Amino acid sequence: MTAYKEGDPTTLSRLYGRSVGKPLRARQQGLVDNLLPQIAVPEEGPVTAKRLFGEDCPLHFEIGFGGGEHLAYRADLLPNHGFIGAEPFLNGVAQALTHVVEQRLANIRLHHGDALEVLARVPDGALTMIYLLHPDPWPKARHAKRRMMNDGPISLFADKLKPGGELRLGTDHAVYLRHALMVMQRHSERFEWIVEGSSSWQNRPAGWCETRYEQKGREKFGHEIWYLRWRRTPT
Repeated sequence: MTAYKEGDPTTLSRLYGRSVGKPLRARQQGLVDNLLPQIAVPEEGPVTAKRLFGEDCPLHFEIGFGGGEHLAYRADLLPNHGFIGAEPFLNGVAQALTHVVEQRLANIRLHHGDALEVLARVPDGALTMIYLLHPDPWPKARHAKRRMMNDGPISLFADKLKPGGELRLGTDHAVYLRHALMVMQRHSERFEWIVEGSSSWQNRPAGWCETRYEQKGREKFGHEIWYLRWRRTPT
């Protein structure tokens, strides 16, 4: 008998990590109670731009959006694109809702829960971009199966991205970086690494804002940040 379940995030069928932090402030709770139901991704059925936003438009998906600052930045930058964000941490969802209200963002839909469950309902080839910024690195070897950068999720990403679509990964964890590069090598037929020397993945690309998590890691702990991009190849 083994103490650890085999698989990866597409087969483990559970979420790890925190789902609730400190109690929400009254305004945040009000947004969760009243605004979230209005802009939540439907719990069942296909997840399409037409269904979410009333028209066909380029569709972006952020997995684990933290406090929502990157999601809000991109949605404000590209008002004619639709953005889906999934986050299991309730306090992060509440922060994202604050951004939606304060920046008057009509092109965001949120899911409080498992990103992969929603992603599985997106039609194949429908996504323009997928963002995975500073995912939990799960640094212990026995927890590597929990990492989002694994074969199951990468195959799913490839299915959902249109040809020419982009997968972005940000991390400040060297073990996770090496793991991600190793996994993506196995999927080189479906993804092309967008890289021109080390500077292209050591410097933040244009249109990629700094999150609070990233800023804290860089300024407080001196972490190096890596920015990786892959393009979905034609099939």
